[in-house]
Amino acid sequence: MPRDDAPRGSTMTTSKTATLMQEVGEHERFPDYPPRDDMQNWFFLYSPAVTSSLQIHLTRRRSDATVANEVPVAPSLPTRGDVRIPDLMVMFGANLDLLKFQNGYAINRQGKPPELTLEIASPTTGSRDYGVKRDDYERYGIQEYWRFDASGGEYHDAALAGDRLVDGRYEPIAIEEVSDGMLRGYSDILRLFVCWEDGELRFLDPDTSQYVPTRTDAEARAAAAAARVG
Repeated sequence: MPRDDAPRGSTMTTSKTATLMQEVGEHERFPDYPPRDDMQNWFFLYSPAVTSSLQIHLTRRRSDATVANEVPVAPSLPTRGDVRIPDLMVMFGANLDLLKFQNGYAINRQGKPPELTLEIASPTTGSRDYGVKRDDYERYGIQEYWRFDASGGEYHDAALAGDRLVDGRYEPIAIEEVSDGMLRGYSDILRLFVCWEDGELRFLDPDTSQYVPTRTDAEARAAAAAARVG
């Protein structure tokens, strides 16, 4: 019998963990990787709440959408040397219990690759993002791989670039210059334009011609509404 003071759901969690441990193996988990040193990535993904706003938007279309930051992904475990940790990853239909248990996304266990990855340029990782990482994500079978460089291309080969998997090979996604300081390319996975606007990462909904709102946008609208009332 579980204790009366046990947290609600703890028995279920223990049961899930035991089942996963039996099915996957106790040692088939990603290690705890040290924090990355490219801290500007935090600013572009977390400060304007890009990740959470994209999660909310995608969930309205697909309830099984998951958007995550810096989650390890690999073809299988324990081949731990063949691991990448993208700045942003989009998954549809992922087994989240398994993801948490394994501390990462093992493609062979999940049954398919993630749908999309995105890397933010930094002085330490820039050349790898459009070199070996592109090759690895292609080999993993990830349908779209995007690269964003706030500097305008100082660290990447371009300010904004994307690749789409076609017959097992990456082909460049067309990037258009909409205006001075504004670039965009269309993501079939997201059904959104991925945008570079004056060094800021945004997502534009072609159905509404509006950006996917971030927390900053919501706060600005609330402040404007309060000012009108006042």
